[in-house]
Amino acid sequence: MRTRRHRPVALTALTAIALGTAGCAVGTGGADDGGAEYDSGAELTGTLSVMGFSGVDEVATSRLDYAKEQLGDVEVKLAEGELDLQQFLSAVATGSPPDVVYANRDQIGSLAARGAVVPLENCIEGESIPTGDYVPSALAQVTLDGTVYGIPEFNSVQLTMANAELLDAAGLTVEDVNGSDWDAMSAANEALVKQSGGGLEVIGVDSKLPEFLPLWAKANGVDLISEDGRTAQLDDPGVVEALEWAVSIYDAQGGFSAVKAYRDSADFFGEGNQFATGVLGAMPMEQWYVNVLNDVSPDAPLVFDTVRDSSGETLAYAAGSAWAIPSGAENPEAACRFARAMTSVDAWEAAANARLEAREAEGKPFTGILTGNAEADAMIRDMTTSGGEPWDTAVAKMYEANDATFSLPANPADAEFRTAMFDAVNAVLNGQATPEEALGTAQEKAQKALDEAWADLEEGD
Repeated sequence: MRTRRHRPVALTALTAIALGTAGCAVGTGGADDGGAEYDSGAELTGTLSVMGFSGVDEVATSRLDYAKEQLGDVEVKLAEGELDLQQFLSAVATGSPPDVVYANRDQIGSLAARGAVVPLENCIEGESIPTGDYVPSALAQVTLDGTVYGIPEFNSVQLTMANAELLDAAGLTVEDVNGSDWDAMSAANEALVKQSGGGLEVIGVDSKLPEFLPLWAKANGVDLISEDGRTAQLDDPGVVEALEWAVSIYDAQGGFSAVKAYRDSADFFGEGNQFATGVLGAMPMEQWYVNVLNDVSPDAPLVFDTVRDSSGETLAYAAGSAWAIPSGAENPEAACRFARAMTSVDAWEAAANARLEAREAEGKPFTGILTGNAEADAMIRDMTTSGGEPWDTAVAKMYEANDATFSLPANPADAEFRTAMFDAVNAVLNGQATPEEALGTAQEKAQKALDEAWADLEEGD
């Protein structure tokens, strides 16, 4: 692992792309931790300001309590609400950043390249953070050019979720909608969809564009970006084919606008959700929705599987959050210990026990928690409780998916890359371009952004 100190460069592009507003630049602090001396046995003092994290449920509060215990006399101050990227970048630019920030993992590459967060080699060594225990795809997302800039927390994967009664009525099984055979899935979509008077009554299959293009491309054997994060592959024929197919799922149901409007009208987090009311056949969805469904509609006729590629193998597109130390943080030692504590096996055990107790009090099963820590995942899996079918299968499939994850590698233009990708998918969904045209344009924009960002990064070494 190399120690690198990248010069801070303008953050205007990142802020403008991510937030659609005028940006700011990091001009103070620099991409270092001020000569911090990390020692897992040292007593810490002062305050720790935290941005982007709020303890809103038992999983959060139990870990926060544990982390506070590990910090001893350090006073922890939380900024309410999720991370406001513009506010964070402004704070770094003016030399008044928080001590630790909670960000999406796919933001870390750009933040690191622009000097907004610091390398963590010294933190990892001094606090003895066992990075080998973390989920490889999660750690890869916060590792830019061989250097770790974030400590992963939580993991998100996709499962195939379907209405068993609708499948049975159409003579189908979950294997017809799990992605292993796109022709079969297209046929299942047409068999499941119901329309009346020009409007939808039942959505057959929702391919979940634009967010799941990386999943469908990978299922077709293609990564959207090279493993080293330097080369965009958005115009690869396999990506074009994946987008064409995923869009055709909507076209067969009257178009994306019609499907989106109908799905947005559902009570997604309540007992009137699409599965409980029988208005959705199948879709890939993040695993946390299993817990929502079990909570609000435990008797819904559900069936679960992993998402599968063309050879029938399980795959999942990993996403999640991470802790990072901003450039110029006043208390990086406390920040590092906090990041270690919040993502430790002990903290996750406390969280799992708290969630288990809450679920048992409600007479419901504990369906697990996916973390960025593989050791914690193994421990929590043993704590899950049976809820009968289909919930036991859902839990088993969740852990199967978690063992087969991939992620987009960290790169210094991750915000620009995502924007180019989503703009392309939306252009196709809105009928403004063909998949080949849209992805060709996206390829040019993404590659230009990557080339410029990597050149800036290497110029500053």
